[in-house]
Amino acid sequence: MLACRQLPWRPLNIPACVSKPLLTRQLSTSKLPHRLIVQATLLSRLKRPRYRFFSATLRGLQDASSQATATLKADSPKHRIDDSTVSYTGPLTKTFRNLKIFSLSSFGLATALTPFMFIIESSLPLGARFALAFTAMATSGVSTALVSWAGAPYVASLRLLHEEKRADDADTEGESSSIEMETSTLLLKPLYTTVYDTAFLAPTRRGFSTWELAERVEIPASQAGSTGSEETIAETKDKEGRVKGRWIVKWEGDGVGTCVRAGKVVRYFNVHEELLPISIR
Repeated sequence: MLACRQLPWRPLNIPACVSKPLLTRQLSTSKLPHRLIVQATLLSRLKRPRYRFFSATLRGLQDASSQATATLKADSPKHRIDDSTVSYTGPLTKTFRNLKIFSLSSFGLATALTPFMFIIESSLPLGARFALAFTAMATSGVSTALVSWAGAPYVASLRLLHEEKRADDADTEGESSSIEMETSTLLLKPLYTTVYDTAFLAPTRRGFSTWELAERVEIPASQAGSTGSEETIAETKDKEGRVKGRWIVKWEGDGVGTCVRAGKVVRYFNVHEELLPISIR
């Protein structure tokens, strides 16, 4: 048997630089490029907005930044509209849906058949084939784009929302109302736009639209926000509850506000006003 030799025990000498915690270095915002600072400012608008609520006229402000941040999480619940709260349903919703399906099908068929113009033997010269393929694709593409432009603002459903205001706000007693409108994209994906103050809905000259979110407003100074402050007037979410964009007003003083777009917010709406149960505007 081999004899094992026991070596004397010696403690390990660990350098002092290893045993001490590493120092972290904080990067000052003054050293960041201007482009990163601008992007951070735009992202803050999407993550921490100020919301505006109303009842019959414009009333106080409410900071809902915590609620807005929660909607930006990936695990946010899916957005669904309760049929019991729907106040309006678009009578042409099914018509626009079928029109979008037909337009997408025709565009897909034209795209799939175009290569066969160059595969199948024909007496047509190559230039004529290119002209024929371009005409077919352009015609189908333009018609699909027109259907998307005309059908995008059509409101499939509209409902009234009631939000209880804070008890510590003297100017916001009782309840405030807002509206939520459902539209759809060309690919039939639903979008839900919440307008927190219908005073910002104005008539529009755009075709196939009834309302639009105003770019500039003038209201009494007592009902407007402080000079330089920003408020979220409307926001658009997808089916999963993710915020796609917001319509933000920046107050310039004396009750004058200028609105800007942040993200992909739905601005135009096509509603049959004669079918509304109440006057929204």
